Amino acid sequence: MTSASTAHSASANRAGAEHAGADGDAAKGPGAPPTAGTGVPAIVRRRLATVDARLDVNSWLATAVVVTIAAILRLVGLSSPQGKIFDEIYYARDGWALIDKGVEWNYTDNSASYVVHPPLGKWLIGLGEWAFGYSDAEQNISAPGHLMTTAPEFGWRFSAAVAGILSVLLLVRIGRRLFRSTTLGCAAGLLLALDGFHLVLSRTALLDIFLLLFVLAAFGALVCDRDARQRRWRRALEAGLDPTAPGRAGRPAGGWRNWPWWRLAVGVLLGCACSVKWSAIYFLPAFALLALLWEVGVRRSAGVRRPWRDALLDELPWLVLAGVVMVVTYVATWSGWLLTDDGHYRLAARYPDVPSLSDTPIIGPLNNLWEYHKAAYGFHKQLDDPHKYQSWPWQWLLLGRPVSFYWPGGGGCGAPTCARAILLLGTPLLWWSFLPALFGAAWIGLARRDWRAGAILACVASGLLPWFWFALDGRTMFSFYAAPALPFLVLAVVYVLGAIASPAPAEAGAPAGRPPAGADEDSAERRLVGGVVLGVYVLLVALCFAYFYPIFVGKLMTYAQWSARMWLDGRWI
Repeated sequence: MTSASTAHSASANRAGAEHAGADGDAAKGPGAPPTAGTGVPAIVRRRLATVDARLDVNSWLATAVVVTIAAILRLVGLSSPQGKIFDEIYYARDGWALIDKGVEWNYTDNSASYVVHPPLGKWLIGLGEWAFGYSDAEQNISAPGHLMTTAPEFGWRFSAAVAGILSVLLLVRIGRRLFRSTTLGCAAGLLLALDGFHLVLSRTALLDIFLLLFVLAAFGALVCDRDARQRRWRRALEAGLDPTAPGRAGRPAGGWRNWPWWRLAVGVLLGCACSVKWSAIYFLPAFALLALLWEVGVRRSAGVRRPWRDALLDELPWLVLAGVVMVVTYVATWSGWLLTDDGHYRLAARYPDVPSLSDTPIIGPLNNLWEYHKAAYGFHKQLDDPHKYQSWPWQWLLLGRPVSFYWPGGGGCGAPTCARAILLLGTPLLWWSFLPALFGAAWIGLARRDWRAGAILACVASGLLPWFWFALDGRTMFSFYAAPALPFLVLAVVYVLGAIASPAPAEAGAPAGRPPAGADEDSAERRLVGGVVLGVYVLLVALCFAYFYPIFVGKLMTYAQWSARMWLDGRWI
């Protein structure tokens, strides 16, 4: 799979007039001679080619433009609307309590709060409140900011906005690395920046935008790990390594510098994701499988005789270590609970009706933390209370039931009836492209045996399919549970758009290394058509986003203007 897909990578996604190859050898045919001075066949060099690691100023300038657009949309007017909207009433308070006391705390009755989500996302919300100030009239809290004094809403929403901006940055760079095209990478980031679902989550103090960020960052580290392993094998082959030699003699040099640091970073980032919401654990099997398959593919491309056996022997210990790092990271995010005595279930003496708790040094806190997790899991397992805005997983990509975050009523718009709303709604043109894009990515990926399609689809499946299982139990769920799958859905759209710009495959029987007659002209024409299709699509998404922008940020409008945007009538109301 890997060898064929890498050969496709050299030609498949060049929208924006960027060649897929990482160096001059990538343009040579499979029958080309070895590069002078290396002794490595050109086809092997091509299969092990990666994105050029050197600084590309133009790509970073393009990235900066996209990120600036995302930052403006997410930071301007962040303090509006005033007050806590939707579940900010929980997470803004918990964020400040973590900064103030190290645990979630109820200031009204001066006791520990029982919460069912891990603390990292709330810690991040609390950092914004620490920096810019926090106030809560109901709990009689007024805390000035350490950096500047602003409206308190800015403080508890700031970290979410930063997470949204960083996720756009990451998607641009990940897309560029996947598709080897700055144009396609920037298109992916721009589509995410112009998505209403992502915008609303980036401007609200909820946990899901942090979950999205850490899952996407973990995937980016996984892709970097793949590239690092390919560069390692390529350098070793160029240095004269014989991959058919038995044992260590047929493998690249070891040493701590050659450890899979990016893979360990995946463990850290996935641990952080689980420390926001447990649902991040669904990505663990997919990431482990991708890492193993990519390692097998690298060894097969290098010429290793038994790539599966060697990959399992060499890489399973590292995968296990990455899992250990993930668990350690997760436990470390509970440091506020572990290092204080105020948290719920922290001390057994305060909960005599729970005999399983213990105050034994060291072991006691870990035991009590486990009991806390068992109680929280029981809560989630029995979460089936009906809710007005609940929805089922098969409705999410169709925008079948978005969540209303804000509807204050009132007037002031100059019309008899007014409306001001924030609706967690994806930009319709973009979201209604997701299902066709998934089918297209599956078809193209199978036809071309492209590893990128498999990686994107695996991550989409990890973010969506588990919820179908929970739907069988009637679990209460909401559309924002799809948040961690969103970047990969966008990548699926861009993947298909990039395939439209792919050059036609070589004619059967054409001489090795020699393009068929007229191939250059056909490729140039196809790239031009693909570039136009990509540009028109992004423009239409931008226009659709602009039309719905007022209900993404809570702009005051007439009732008629609001009603005109309720395209699915009662499903969106």
